[in-house]
This record gives sequence, structure tokens and C-alpha cells, in this order.
Amino acid sequence: MMLDRDWIAARIPHDGGMCLLDAVLAWDAHRIRCTATSHLRPDNPLRSKGRLASVCGIEYAAQAMATHGALVGANEAKPRVGMLTSLRGVALHVERLDTLDGPLDIEAERIGGDASTVLYRFAVHCAGQLLLSGRAAVILDAARKAG
Repeated sequence: MMLDRDWIAARIPHDGGMCLLDAVLAWDAHRIRCTATSHLRPDNPLRSKGRLASVCGIEYAAQAMATHGALVGANEAKPRVGMLTSLRGVALHVERLDTLDGPLDIEAERIGGDASTVLYRFAVHCAGQLLLSGRAAVILDAARKAG
């Protein structure tokens, strides 16, 4: 079963131009690997002054995490909404993403968590080059808890 952009957009909070991922390449209970070419689009909504800073790769990783949550929570009646609450150990190895020629390879690995929070390690590569990496904490159902 091909998990393409339409499949992803139907299951994460971002759609239209803000859904940055093209496809899920592989996944299991702890990891996901996605691909994206939206960093090359001149109309990428994360561009500022025509440029796409490498820090925007965190959003690519967050969308991979959300997609992973949808996949592992497939038996739930309604997908859980998460809010990125903390970033740690983020390392940026390039200045911009829009200057890269090939597709982005986005990896996220769930390294901890419980029923209300998850911790992921992430990395974004292009043609084998590490672009950025780090860890992200996500609170699940944050809107419901705040209300």
C-alpha cells in the first residue's frame, strides 16, 4: 500500500501546501522514514524572502512524527493531535534547504513516551548528507487537556 501525500494530508493537521511530505518510505512501531521535495517549490509556505532556512527541517520532522502517530494509532477512532513542546540537541549542518537538488529523507524514531507524551529523535538528510538532527517532545491531545 502506497502511503502518498494524499494519504498523509488526510491524517495530519496540515493539508494543502502546508503538507510538506510526499510519501512514507518505511515504518514500524518505533520508526518512520519519509521523503519530500516540497523544499524545492518556490511557493513553499515556510519560505521567507524566497529562502528556506534549514531550521524549517524541524517542521518536516514534526510532520513525519505526526504521520507515525497516525500509523501506530490506526486502531483509534480519531487520530490524536500532538503539540511539539520541546526541542533538544538540535544541530543544523547546512544554512538552507532550498539550495539542495535532491529529495529530503526524513527519519523519526520514537525513543520514549507514555499515553500523553512522546519523545522522538529525528534526522533530515539529502543525498546521504546530514542536514539537521535533534530530539523533540510532543504532548498528545494538548488542546483537550488545556480546555
